[in-house]
Parts: sequence; structure tokens; C-alpha cells
Amino acid sequence: MCKNLAMRHVVAVLALSEVIGYDMTIPSMVFGAAEDKYDVRICGLDKKPVRSTGGYSLLLDHGPEALADADTVIVPGTRIHGPRHEGTLPDDVAEAMALIRPDARVMSICTGAFVLGAAGLLDNRPATTHWSHVAEFRKLYPKVLLDEDVLFVDDGDILTSAGLAAGVDLCLHVLRQDHGSDVANHAARYCVVPSWREGGQRQFIEQPLPEIGVASTAATRAWVLERLADGLDLDGMAAHAGMSVRTFSRRFRAETGLSPGRWLLRQRLEHARRLLETTDLPVDRVAEDAGLGSATSLRQHLRTSLGVSPLTYRKAFKPPVQDSQR
Repeated sequence: MCKNLAMRHVVAVLALSEVIGYDMTIPSMVFGAAEDKYDVRICGLDKKPVRSTGGYSLLLDHGPEALADADTVIVPGTRIHGPRHEGTLPDDVAEAMALIRPDARVMSICTGAFVLGAAGLLDNRPATTHWSHVAEFRKLYPKVLLDEDVLFVDDGDILTSAGLAAGVDLCLHVLRQDHGSDVANHAARYCVVPSWREGGQRQFIEQPLPEIGVASTAATRAWVLERLADGLDLDGMAAHAGMSVRTFSRRFRAETGLSPGRWLLRQRLEHARRLLETTDLPVDRVAEDAGLGSATSLRQHLRTSLGVSPLTYRKAFKPPVQDSQR
């Protein structure tokens, strides 16, 4: 959970010409829906208009000084030449980013990761960017541990997202980390988007259309989500879909970007997290209801994925009980 959340958390969005206008507005929409918990400031390198890729220019209220006050700095997608094509950081951008506090959280949306890469912030760290720019990114920034399959990467103080709408996923994730699932779900409903999307960006990569009449695994996925506590396995899922295990596994990965087993474990962990956040059920009951078997199994999976125990997670993310007498 990030610091300074007792007061309004300052988020500075650094718009670099040509900025991707859609990316730039995501933080304002998502964090702005969080009941005045954040102060989002869109800033440029100076007070001059910033050109967008949408055929319009923007007059911003803040210059680079906003970065010095920010608890979180976000770099949205951009076509800025140096980071995108040469692996270099222009002097004015370097000067601006030098204003970022050492304890600030730094995020990128889409090709904003190129700017973080040029600044050296992603060296030897996991990150992601838009799937269509992966080859170019790897060529320019070979030290970055790039994962093109995911919607976003949370590496603690540095977070990156895949293209465009994945920035919504990342901002909702951060909102959930900061204030719990109730606040994040409220923001998602206000923005009319899902609070969490399954799978990674592999499902959105351009690929040949399936043959006419080819079945989908979507109905089986919906069926599984209603039976997470049951002893589901790959054979049962394939049988429900009316496919061989081999065909089902291949089609499942093509549609979700994950193997059936990994996807099922992710759904069970997400369900366990929701139960920890929204109920007072004992840990062993949470594990049972989520289909993880035992409290020991749940503890192992949570420590592997999040680095915390179930009780620590519940303490951090379960909303406090409000005193009705106040």
C-alpha cells in the first residue's frame, strides 16, 4: 500500500508529445471516481500546448513542477522520438523526471514504458508494453525483463501496463491495492468497465480467425466460475466443452493467453482474495470455498503470488468497520 494516503494522494500524469490522448485520460477517470481520495494533475514539460495523436493539442494546467509533489507519477503512451526509436532520453525529459521523489510510485501505460526504459528505470526488472511494439522495445531495451503476455506488471514501486485499455486494468489494480476492493469496484462501475479482466493481452494479438463453426471455451469458463469449490480438473473441463483435452487446451490458451490449469488457479486465488476482503470466514473455510483445499495451500499460493499470508492480506485490504455512533 502506497504512502501518504491519509491525505489526498497526488498523481502526476506526464504528457509527452505526441501523447496518446486515451491513455492520458485514464488516471483522471479511474482515480477521479474514488471519492476524492486522489488529486490527479496532468502536466507537461512546460506550459506550451502538447500535441496528441488524435489530431488536437492540449493546454495543461501544470508544468514539470507537479512531478516534485507527486506520490505517484504516470507516463501515458507517447510517440516521443528518442525513447521510441533511439533508446535515448531527451534532456528536457530527463530533467523533468529527475524531479520525481525517490519514494514515489512510477507507472506507465502502453508505450509510456519506452520512456521508463530510456530512463533506466526498468533495467533488470519485469515490465510490459503494447503487444505490437514488443520487438522494437526488446531491441532498444534488452536489459528489461519484458513480458508481452500480461495486461500489467506490478513490481512494487514500478508498474507498467500493456496497451490502451490495459491502463484501466492497472489503475484499478492500484486503486484496489491502496483502498481495497469496494473502492475499486465502485470506480469500475462508475467507469462502466469490469473491475478485473481474466487472461493477458495475448488474447488480443492479431491472429487468423478461427474456422467457421469452431467452438469456444467461454461457456466452460463460465461453468467453472460457478463451481470453484468443486474438484475440477482438465479432463472435466474438456468434457464439458465437448472437446479432447488437447484441443481444449490449445483453444483455451488461444482465447485467454493462459493454460487451463493456470487460469483455474488464478480464478480460485481471486475468489479467495474477495472472500478475505469481504467476509470474516476462517482461513480454512476460505480455502475450501475457493477450491484450494486447505489453509496451508492458500497460504502457500498467497505467499508465492503476493508475498503475504492470508491474515496479513485481510488486515491490509478488508475495509475497516465504520462506527455507526460517530
